[in-house]
Amino acid sequence: MRTFIMSFMILSTLLSCKKNANDADRLAYFGGEIINPTNDYVLLFSPNSQSENSDTLFLNNNNRFFTKLDPLKSGLYTFIHGGQYQMVLLEPQDSVMLRLNTNDFDESLVFTGTGAKKNNFLIKIFLENEADQSNFINISQMEPEKFEQHIDSSRTERLDELSVFSDKKQLSKLFDKIAETSINYSYYSTKEMYPFAYYGYKNLKDYKNLPPQFYDFRNEIDYNIGILSDFFIYNRFLYSHFNNMALKEFYANAPEDSVFNKNSIVYNLEKLKLMDDRISNDTIKNKLLKNTARDFISMCEDSTAVNEIIASYLQKSTNPEDKVYIERLASSIKKLKPGKIMPEVDLVNYNNETRALSELITQPTVIYFWSSNLKIHYKNSHYKIGELKKKYPTIQFIAININDNDKKYWKKTLDEFKFPTDSEYQFKDPITAKQTLVLNTVYKMIVVDKDMRIVDSYYNMFHTKFEDKLKELNQ
Repeated sequence: MRTFIMSFMILSTLLSCKKNANDADRLAYFGGEIINPTNDYVLLFSPNSQSENSDTLFLNNNNRFFTKLDPLKSGLYTFIHGGQYQMVLLEPQDSVMLRLNTNDFDESLVFTGTGAKKNNFLIKIFLENEADQSNFINISQMEPEKFEQHIDSSRTERLDELSVFSDKKQLSKLFDKIAETSINYSYYSTKEMYPFAYYGYKNLKDYKNLPPQFYDFRNEIDYNIGILSDFFIYNRFLYSHFNNMALKEFYANAPEDSVFNKNSIVYNLEKLKLMDDRISNDTIKNKLLKNTARDFISMCEDSTAVNEIIASYLQKSTNPEDKVYIERLASSIKKLKPGKIMPEVDLVNYNNETRALSELITQPTVIYFWSSNLKIHYKNSHYKIGELKKKYPTIQFIAININDNDKKYWKKTLDEFKFPTDSEYQFKDPITAKQTLVLNTVYKMIVVDKDMRIVDSYYNMFHTKFEDKLKELNQ
């Protein structure tokens, strides 16, 4: 490892020396080492880039990668390996190398080189914020005044620590902006989520009884931080914020004893309206509008309500590609309703043979999905399916791995855990197949009859409702 660090720094210096001063100001270097890789590459996304615009950085025989960014676009870069991701701040003349273990992705991540200290500090803030999120369910049961005191104290302590660190290291304004946003907007997000957890859906109408100053922080909100449009902490706040803001409209004409319904058409139309009214940055606005519309139409069974949301969304979004995506998604969902014939997709089996899904369906079948990147899920799901196979012998179970990486990592997982391979498949064209099946989560399961007609879809194989359907099919 030490040898790699030295080589990395020497290479950076030599390359920089070949440039004049102006050229050197425009570039940076980024590399690293992946322990226990789950595929053979790292994807690097530049700030504000679209999902299809990424650099693929392949690992060498020592699981290391390296790239030069010239000219550099300063900002937060997203790097992804095996479905897990994190961010790195890159500015001119940085030479940043990372080292991480996929078994403990965020906690093991360490940066070295020029520009490493600011990134290690940002990771420290991230881990503290995530620890707060994990503990949220506990602190959210505190009375409002005590809850505020608790999180206010934590925020002040972190801002003070940032001030000392930034003054000592004399870092850039961009770093200060990102670090402050990470601390402040995580704090704001926690306050926006509080009423949902404290009151619960049944009594959420009582959110109006919160102390008058509880939402004073909203005077500090900037809805248009364009340089942080990819920053998950900023985005998490925005979603929580609009979820909360739309409550007023939901309860405006609802009966006194109404239970909150996050899939209410009134509530979701109001969220779209608020996003459109308050956000002027097209990149930020379009992303929130798209994801809000996507989530609604993916879960709603009322076609009239779906059409209303789509109409509202299309009127507000300025992104043509997003509009096409939403319309295609709605069309795909209609084809996946109970009673419809399961759409055709091509699969690849353990022996690299292509099989059409329709070739495999000759009896009632449960199709479930898994990812090599979600170890707990794929272990639990396979063990559960093993039990169900014994209980319901007339039902077929087909497992589809949704990863689009090298097949050797998929097969490695199957071999390591000795999963039977006779009913294991991958998508031949993962991107197209996942769009066709509206597959946004590995928890989804689709049940079909022997004629490939959809019976229903479920998201929890451990729920009694799912097993009740299996009993019915087995008979």
